[in-house]
Amino acid sequence: MLAEIAWISLGVAFACALIIALDEVRHPQKMGVMNLVWPITALYLSVFALWGYFSFGRNKSGHGHHHEMSHHSSWEGNDDDMKMARRDPTWQQIAMAASHCGAGCTLADVVCDFGVFFAGLTLFGSDLLTKYIIDFGGAWLLGIAFQYFSIQPMRHLPVGQALAEAIKADTLSIAAFQVGMYGWMALSYFVFFPAPHLTPLQPQYWLMMQIAMVCGFLTTAPMNRWLVGKGIKEAMG
Repeated sequence: MLAEIAWISLGVAFACALIIALDEVRHPQKMGVMNLVWPITALYLSVFALWGYFSFGRNKSGHGHHHEMSHHSSWEGNDDDMKMARRDPTWQQIAMAASHCGAGCTLADVVCDFGVFFAGLTLFGSDLLTKYIIDFGGAWLLGIAFQYFSIQPMRHLPVGQALAEAIKADTLSIAAFQVGMYGWMALSYFVFFPAPHLTPLQPQYWLMMQIAMVCGFLTTAPMNRWLVGKGIKEAMG
């Protein structure tokens, strides 16, 4: 029964991601990296990501990268709005910041979990601890990359400075996401499926990971609110 539920959940999530990706062909995001963020977010937030995309995430102008320059200019010309967003970010801005962080984590977790499984890699005698370590490394690298490609088009900083800003902006956010995700992974591993453990070849595994990523989204949202409110991370939307 759980396998059937898992297939349905995964199917709906992939359908939502596909709908978003196809719509982005005609309505590319102002910030290029968000063309990846929204479909990836739909892989775990499913219909909620689809609703969020069409409610406040879609670029209604239909202009993508060319609009990025005017977006950058308006960013520079609205310091008062920026300061207000930093003091009190909207829930939409918090959600977009959290999903931006979560997309890098999600992509890394999928790749790393399959990689660990097929490589048969075990560190310190625990496959769960192995996933924790490798997932965090991959999530951090991809999360910083995603953040870099958000900062660079907006602020046009030198590469080294943009990387430093990305690390400062997203390290705590990524850690907060992984905390929530790891908590659910531990429940799945030790409580729900203690023996035998689920593997990445089973749909139930990815259903559990969908829930884990939702938990990660919930735990990173308060951190992103703080980061955006303090001006450490730029508000989006």
